[in-house]
Amino acid sequence: MVEPEHRASAAQRLGAQETLGISTLDPGHRPPTMPPGRHVSIKIRMLDDTEEVFDVSQRASGKVVFDLVCTHLNLVEGDYFSLEYQDHHKMMVWLDLLKPIVKQLRRPKHTVLRFVVKFFPPDHTQLLEELTRYLFALQVKHDLACGRLACNDSSAALLVSHIIQSEIGDFEESQSRQHLLNNSYIPDQVALIDRIMEFHSKNVGQTPAESDYQLLEVARRLELYGVRLHPAKDREGSKLSLAVAHTGVLVFQGHTKINAFNWSKVRKLSFKRKRFLIKLRPDLNSSYQDTLEFLMGSRDCCKVFWKICVEYHAFFRLFEEPKPKPKPVLFTRGSSFRFSGRTQKQVIDYVKDSELRSLFLADVKPARLSILLFSYPSARTVVSNSPHLSVSSGNSQGMVNGQKPVELCGHSPDGRQPSPLTSPLLNDAGSVRTDDEDEVRRKRFPTDKAYFIAKELLTTERTYLKDLEVVTVSFQNLVGKDDAAPDSLKSTIFSNFDPLYKFHSGFLREVEQRLALWEGRSNAHIKGDYQRIGDVMLKNLQGLKPLTAHLQKHSEALVELEKACRGSRRLEVLVRDFELQKVCYIPLNVFILRPLHRLLHYKQILERLCKHYPPTHVDFRDCRAALADVSEVVAQLHGSMIKMENFQKLLELKKDLIGIDSLVTPGREFIRLGCLSKLSGKGLQQRMFFLFNDVLLYTSRGMTATNQFKVHGQLPLHDMTIRESEDEWGVPHAFTLVGQRQSVVVAASSLSEMEKWMEDIKMAIDLAETSNGHTADLLARSLTDNKSTTEDSCAEAESEDDLMASRTSLERQAPHRGNTTVHVCWHRNTSVSMVDFSIAVENQLSGNLLRKFKNSNGWQKLWVVFTNFSLFFYKTHQDDYPLASLPLLGYSVTIPTESENIHKDYVFKLHFKSHVYYFRSESEYTFERWMEVIRSATVSASSTRILSRKEPHPY
Repeated sequence: MVEPEHRASAAQRLGAQETLGISTLDPGHRPPTMPPGRHVSIKIRMLDDTEEVFDVSQRASGKVVFDLVCTHLNLVEGDYFSLEYQDHHKMMVWLDLLKPIVKQLRRPKHTVLRFVVKFFPPDHTQLLEELTRYLFALQVKHDLACGRLACNDSSAALLVSHIIQSEIGDFEESQSRQHLLNNSYIPDQVALIDRIMEFHSKNVGQTPAESDYQLLEVARRLELYGVRLHPAKDREGSKLSLAVAHTGVLVFQGHTKINAFNWSKVRKLSFKRKRFLIKLRPDLNSSYQDTLEFLMGSRDCCKVFWKICVEYHAFFRLFEEPKPKPKPVLFTRGSSFRFSGRTQKQVIDYVKDSELRSLFLADVKPARLSILLFSYPSARTVVSNSPHLSVSSGNSQGMVNGQKPVELCGHSPDGRQPSPLTSPLLNDAGSVRTDDEDEVRRKRFPTDKAYFIAKELLTTERTYLKDLEVVTVSFQNLVGKDDAAPDSLKSTIFSNFDPLYKFHSGFLREVEQRLALWEGRSNAHIKGDYQRIGDVMLKNLQGLKPLTAHLQKHSEALVELEKACRGSRRLEVLVRDFELQKVCYIPLNVFILRPLHRLLHYKQILERLCKHYPPTHVDFRDCRAALADVSEVVAQLHGSMIKMENFQKLLELKKDLIGIDSLVTPGREFIRLGCLSKLSGKGLQQRMFFLFNDVLLYTSRGMTATNQFKVHGQLPLHDMTIRESEDEWGVPHAFTLVGQRQSVVVAASSLSEMEKWMEDIKMAIDLAETSNGHTADLLARSLTDNKSTTEDSCAEAESEDDLMASRTSLERQAPHRGNTTVHVCWHRNTSVSMVDFSIAVENQLSGNLLRKFKNSNGWQKLWVVFTNFSLFFYKTHQDDYPLASLPLLGYSVTIPTESENIHKDYVFKLHFKSHVYYFRSESEYTFERWMEVIRSATVSASSTRILSRKEPHPY
């Protein structure tokens, strides 16, 4: 087959229009500020070997030039990259971002700067943008071609197979062979063509993004990945090479690493003339002397290597950019060089914050959009973390490597950015409330607290009936006539839900009629006969008692559904696809347990009414009798409810995890999940931890289409000990877990997070000691795709098994919602416990609220539902699915201060970092209730919180 002449451009490779460059982001960003002075043209060679020319002032700093390149690429994670050039000594050096270019480039017109990767993270999944991963893949391709990334033949052939899969697609023998003959990717490629083609034939179906993922997955395991060798000699004159990586300083002999000095072992790095010095921390178990000395080619060689060591240490080990030291008045000593730019932690936090600001405006899946905010004024289409990049994707903040945005397309007629919720759907005349309307309403409607308690019953009953329709209408229409669903499943679910739906439909009608009378929409209110709700609740709760048998079978429905899905692949796919629909805004299993949770809400409402009424009130006796009836039913179902909540949570976690088959086992109880930083030879790495009553799992988030978390290892709790170790390691909020086989050092994001984790782990250890200790063994047999339950603190050794194993790490798995509570915790670096989940099912609320943005003037009326740690937003309560959602984990709820100029009653404020939203409620009671339930989601509980539902939680 003839080799096609036209190669896809980088823009086409990423699915962008031809005019958009190679960016995955929106074009049109404002370039950095240019200082005055004479301009000069600077040539930059990109990673795809194209050259770009930038017109800059000679007085401009290196950062101005670099930011121009990042702006040109619309590159958010630009901090991993830099510009290098050949100086007058013929040495390749990095462009200093703080110095003017005129002081660095002697002949700017005749100097070509190369845009390359400077900092190589230990795991490519830490790169959050597809564009960044694509540029890293280009760097690997370049390093392979020039021989810098030396490896064995198997590794080289596997790497090239992923490169050509990305470039020409699926394997076709004649096309593949001709392409390899026309293009050289590695030295001595001809001898490996057959092996490359063999690997290429196994890549069928891989998209370019998946090929990039696999390329980086293989490359990162190689010993020379991201390594630049600097020639040196030891004291005996033996030829060596020095290199720096995220782990520390490395020593090579040829292409073989013979030593590594971890940052934690290095006390000081310095140079004196040609000598490069490494001063180590005292170690009684080491045979090394206090200071190691290496001889390099010149003082300039020493200084160049010392600078990159300083920058690597700061980028990977520090939490924030080091502050400049004050300049001495008279004398200077040593170099004033310092790292300039964001650290890796700051980059990751920045990009995650950008993700939080992003929103889908069309065809949004709000309830599964848990990691996204619902209403950021500049919202655009989100950049997917999956290798399957959306065709139109954007940086939510409109910022490139710290640059300010310019005005974007899609403005409203008055030039202001449209809000994601300010659509024609929400902009009709009935959407905005005026102060006059508020005043009229307050004069017309009742103000008694009992009325607002009854109104809470009405609003939450409307939401509850809609939730029942998800099962009785939407889900039944999907699987009711499908042969994949066994008759036993249909009978168990629908025969128990249909009577409940019919009953609650009648109950809702009666509540609506009573509230209409109470509000004065008839003359009956004059007599006061209808300013109560206890009689309606007593009548209907007595009518609900015969349906208790149906409620008791809801736990059976949950088990039956799980068993049926395990037995039928088709049914499993049907259920998964249903959960991706807009109407299923929370997990299906939660809808199945809704009737049990609703009883708790009735109980709480009646408790508030009984507490409010004096014993002589006409409604008190009915409320007390109704409370006794519902308490009796709750007591009967309480035990199975607790078990089913744990079972439901295990089933949800099973969907979020890969690499484990037997998560749901008898006797296993979920306790806490959340983010911790795990300390290893690679430094602090973000990991997701899952604590059960027998084992602690740690995982990392994969960059696959499923967005699941891959299990890296397990720590059985039997005989485990735990201790604080901040002083021992010099890491804030660190503690050490000492198990039978290994010890792990982790760090929490805050003192409160550390205390909650330590408390829950201690409790879990106590539980494990009293159990038979067999459940952890079940887990050990279920871990897959992991050859070891430990992560080696040293750099991973390259092996044929490792390389081949990476080929299966991106399986063709089905789409997975990538924004569950687990993902919210990952993005906001927090944790939640089973106690939090239990409190969440009790603290559910719905009703109308007025919402206002930080910089907007008007208030917008929305129907708001609080459940599953999130707020869901609708235009009206009749809507079948939410317009958008706001996950509340990590948020704070407060009352606005005087300086915020919110001169309204009953306003509360939600804020997370720079995100601020104001909400107005209609009364003091509803204001207090919204504050109460939102605090239950924003303030995580510890395991010592009283679990009994017989007493209210202390919020």
